[in-house]
Amino acid sequence: MIGVGVIGYGYWGPNLVRNFAQVKGGGVVAVCDADERRLEVVNKLYPAVATYRSVDEMLADPEVDAVAIATPVSSHFPLAESVLLAGKHVFVEKPFTRTSEEGERLVSLADEAGLTLMVDHTFIYTSAVRKIHELIAGGELGQLHYYDSVRVNLGLFQSDVSVMWDLAVHDLSIMDFLLGIDPVTVAATGVAHVAGQPENMAYITCMFPDNLIAHFHVNWLAPVKVRQTLVCGSEKMVVFDDVDMSEKVKVYDKGVILDEDPHEVYQKHVGYRTGDMWAPRLDNVEALAIETQHFVDCIVDGTTPDSDGQAGLRVVRILEAAQESMAHNGLPVEVPSMREVAR
Repeated sequence: MIGVGVIGYGYWGPNLVRNFAQVKGGGVVAVCDADERRLEVVNKLYPAVATYRSVDEMLADPEVDAVAIATPVSSHFPLAESVLLAGKHVFVEKPFTRTSEEGERLVSLADEAGLTLMVDHTFIYTSAVRKIHELIAGGELGQLHYYDSVRVNLGLFQSDVSVMWDLAVHDLSIMDFLLGIDPVTVAATGVAHVAGQPENMAYITCMFPDNLIAHFHVNWLAPVKVRQTLVCGSEKMVVFDDVDMSEKVKVYDKGVILDEDPHEVYQKHVGYRTGDMWAPRLDNVEALAIETQHFVDCIVDGTTPDSDGQAGLRVVRILEAAQESMAHNGLPVEVPSMREVAR
């Protein structure tokens, strides 16, 4: 049995505790939080779980084999480093770290110690994203042309991170999982409408080989909540609408056909293909339940998580490039391919 400790019982921590308490082959054995009132709630709901106000005391608990970190991003690196140095597996909230240097250090520590390091990219464990991945991997969409994502709402303004590091991290992690390739360049623009606060809206563009382009719009200052992604291929197109409770994924047999006139070599004719739309059946299982089980299974089996430290690091690299581009009025910034380096 893998004993899991959770650091942080604020916004996301209760969800982690609830799901880790139900995983097969493991369970929650400890919760750490600086707020005594939160620990009182834990004691009432989970009387068998040990509670700590000190991280060092929890790490000294021999029952704790792995630790999930649900704290502000500024604390991810020091906490995860301490956990890895204590010889325990780590599950870290998104975004992985504040900088790629911090992420590289954690990946290196985990590799050297043979420990499982996983980043909470929850959306890639949803049945909707898994289905889209299946369609792309199976070649049903054909050659991919573009990836377009919108994530906007009248949301909670964050004071410690910009809208890119808060919202775009979700869509970048989905893109990383679905496409399986790294962008060549990243460009971004954004605006802070509240003086002294980080950007509350941003536009990010990622360029890939073979004219594949990905675009992201994230915004805390929108009158409606939109969570929509379009993936266009040469054969089919997919619309992922996370707000739609009945048909989150729709597959369209639509596209364009380019025919060359054999008599006029320089003349091309554009035709349109309009076919059926179908909405695949999706399993109604909580993504976090799948993700927490995956973490425990990876520890037990010694396998690599789908959202491992390398995946978290790739997303951080894109965010860093976007931040640099934004500081230079949208100038494209090159991103070295981690997957090529890995080979």
